[in-house]
Amino acid sequence: MQHRIVVLGAGYTGAIAAGRLARRLRREDAAVTLVNAEPDFVERVRMHQLATGQDLRPRPLREMFAGTGVELRIAKVTGVDADRRTVAVAGADGTGEIAYDTLVYALGSGWNTQGVPGTAEHAYEIASRPGALRLRERLARLGAGQSVVVVGGGLTGLEAATEIAEARPDLDVALAARDGLGDWLSPRGREHLRKVLGRLGITVHEHTAVTGVGTDRVATADGGVVPAAVTVWTTGFAVHPIAEASGLEVTGTGQIVVDGTMRSVSHPDVYAVGDAAMVTGPGDKPLRMSCASGVLTAWQAAGAIAARLTGGKLPYVPLRYFNQCISLGRKEGLIQYVTADDRAVRAALTGRPAAVYKELVCKVAAWGAANPTLGLPVRRRHLTREQAAVGPAAKATA
Repeated sequence: MQHRIVVLGAGYTGAIAAGRLARRLRREDAAVTLVNAEPDFVERVRMHQLATGQDLRPRPLREMFAGTGVELRIAKVTGVDADRRTVAVAGADGTGEIAYDTLVYALGSGWNTQGVPGTAEHAYEIASRPGALRLRERLARLGAGQSVVVVGGGLTGLEAATEIAEARPDLDVALAARDGLGDWLSPRGREHLRKVLGRLGITVHEHTAVTGVGTDRVATADGGVVPAAVTVWTTGFAVHPIAEASGLEVTGTGQIVVDGTMRSVSHPDVYAVGDAAMVTGPGDKPLRMSCASGVLTAWQAAGAIAARLTGGKLPYVPLRYFNQCISLGRKEGLIQYVTADDRAVRAALTGRPAAVYKELVCKVAAWGAANPTLGLPVRRRHLTREQAAVGPAAKATA
């Protein structure tokens, strides 16, 4: 009887985890099923480009996983029952359940409205492909001189504001940041950021908390009003409530609590990777939700699952940071070098070289997800006798 491995979500982390597992386990011993709501791989780090009218290269999942042994199921995950070890799905062929022996939860995150009134009704998000396409259509209808306010001064907000301002210099683009502009960056990084935003004509509202979103404006905590024909909301990400409802132990933010191998502390047959997992890095600091940290968790989880099933040595993947890559339009960029725990150091790469660097990083990330079984040695191993002999119920408590 095959060991049933189900991977939920085919973003960067899920695609990589599924591919690595297929590369390391013999097909007669283990069946790997990848479940995703959309038929194409989505380059989430490029959603600000999609929103401004740029066309991205299509990456059909069936082509990506052809010949790998991974079974693809195009369906939306509607629930997980961690005690029964089943996943509820809804797809073109109706609703149903998928049973598993090992689950990899990689459903990621979506936009976070922070509970601000009017955000869900009036703001636009770029945390998903449908959201980016909706914003793309709205921006295309804006006439010259109309206002766009990007709320959120983090990496996503900076990339969105600069991309929009560069693509549509006829618009009045503003950025509202709760704190100081790029205050986590080095002095060199902050200086370059201000120079680029100034050159693009972006109005920056620093130390400005947005307390409400309307059809044509945003309200601020100091009682002010900023005109906004379009409001783009980029104040962070939130985990889908499926994780919390699954019976798994989660944090107050809904992230699944895992150990150092990405294994759920409450259900050892479940692994969580990417944004959906509460992972600590150097200094016991939680890793921020990002592609950079998510890929590392996928490597760790896939290696740990394969090792436990085949009796191999548990791998150790250093969960650390090296830099923060920020695109500032198509011609400018900022690479802020950081410590292992994500604190800025003095060194920073700026200008056109930084833009090229960021583009290369995006291409490598997409290549790694689109070619999940390439670049790895073929070391497919049999399951241990213990894993192959015991039934699914026993494996769940192993």
